[in-house]
Amino acid sequence: MTDSIRGELRYERIIMGIDPGTNVMGYGLLGVNGRTPEVIVMGVIELNKFESHYMRLHRIFERVTGLCEHYLPDELAIEAPFFGKNVQSMLKLGRAQGVAMAAALSRDIPIAEYAPLSIKQAVTGNGQASKEQVANMLRHLLAIPEERMPRLLDATDALAAALTHFYETSKPAVAKGPKSWAQFLKAHPERIARK
Repeated sequence: MTDSIRGELRYERIIMGIDPGTNVMGYGLLGVNGRTPEVIVMGVIELNKFESHYMRLHRIFERVTGLCEHYLPDELAIEAPFFGKNVQSMLKLGRAQGVAMAAALSRDIPIAEYAPLSIKQAVTGNGQASKEQVANMLRHLLAIPEERMPRLLDATDALAAALTHFYETSKPAVAKGPKSWAQFLKAHPERIARK
């Protein structure tokens, strides 16, 4: 294992995306050079073999910590849990998300959280898009060969979170100037033409 994937692949910035889950948790990492993102890796952490919810949380912490140590991401983008009818499922999903966040925070990695609707909107232009539509759009946008597409769509959901974060943080800054001509002229009296 290398000290850093950054040195090996020479990325200016690495964004890790996570799609939290208690049965399957998706992850995806984007490497960014300038304004161009590319896929480093994507996959899933299968948790079904652990009967205990607490062991699943432990495994999430171990794997996310391992990903952080190997790839040295600069930021983590994580999908926020959506509100469902099953309170127990929501609680378990929130714990899984919290453990993944704690793993990143233990490595001083800043976190950004995005609602599922926002991620779908950013990637496909449709907040109601299906997981398959998100995966197909990612394949197109990031030029992912068909053979590299994962079997489980949790991985592409995680990659979509990372791409959403890339889009959000790559927007040009809006200049904060005067709100009116009167404010502008007051701030710049030298610009007033004199007869």
